[in-house]
Amino acid sequence: MSRISDVFSGRKAFIPFITAGDPDLTVTEQLVPAMAKAGADLIELGIPFSDPVAEGTVIQEADMRALSSGTTADKIFESVKRIRKETDVPLAFMTYLNPIFVYGSERFLKNAAECGIDALIVPDMPFEEKNELLPFCRKYGIDLISLIAPTSRERIRTIASEAEGFVYCVSSMGVTGVRKEITTNIGEMVSFVKETRNIPCAIGFGISTPEQAKEMSREADGVIVGSAIVKIAAKYGKDCVGPICDYVREMKAAITG
Repeated sequence: MSRISDVFSGRKAFIPFITAGDPDLTVTEQLVPAMAKAGADLIELGIPFSDPVAEGTVIQEADMRALSSGTTADKIFESVKRIRKETDVPLAFMTYLNPIFVYGSERFLKNAAECGIDALIVPDMPFEEKNELLPFCRKYGIDLISLIAPTSRERIRTIASEAEGFVYCVSSMGVTGVRKEITTNIGEMVSFVKETRNIPCAIGFGISTPEQAKEMSREADGVIVGSAIVKIAAKYGKDCVGPICDYVREMKAAITG
C-alpha cells in the first residue's frame, strides 16, 4: 500500500493546499509540520508558476508572491528536505507540465522522490498524455494522481481503472476558487469511480466552509481545500501559521464529527 492510499485508511482525509514560498519558504517550512499536527492528512504543495491555467486569482496572486520572494523548484526541493526532518505527513506536489518539462521530467521526479514527495498532481495534463510522466513516477515511486471533472462522465471509468493513490474529483467547472455552493452531483462522480475500482476519491475546487466540507465528506473519502487557505496566507502574511492551523482544525473536525 502506498503512503497516499494509507491516508484514507479508515478515516475521512482533510487535504489542504498551500503555495510553496507564499509568502516565503521559511513560512512554508513552519506551516507544513504545523498543519500536520493540526490534523492535515496529506498536504499539497503548489509549485509557483507564472501561468497557472487551472487557478483563480487567489492562487495566481500567491504564485506571484512566491516567485517574487525568490522561490524556485530547486529551493522548494531543499525546503522539503528540511520539512521531512520535522514531519512524515504525506506530501504531493501540484504543478503544471511546462515547469516539469523545462526542469527536465526525469530530473524533476528524481529530485522530488529524494526530498520525500509521495505524489504528483498535474491539472493541465490530459489523461491521454500521462505517459509523458508516468514512467518516471513509477521509476521513483511517486503516485501520479488522476483528475476527473464533471464533464468527463464517459471517461471516468477509463481514468479510474488506471488511477493511482486516489482520484481527484473536480467539483466545479472552471478555475479554482471559493464558491458559495457546489451544484455538481459529486455522489454520481464518486459512484462511477467506485463501480470501476475501489480507490479513494477526494473532492476539490471550491470548498471553503466547514458545512461544505462536511457535506462533501459524506460523498467522498477526502476533502481538498486550497483557495480558502491561500486567502488566509494572503491576509496574514508571515503571521499566517496560527490562523491557517486554526482553520485546518475546524475543517478536520467538520469532516470527522
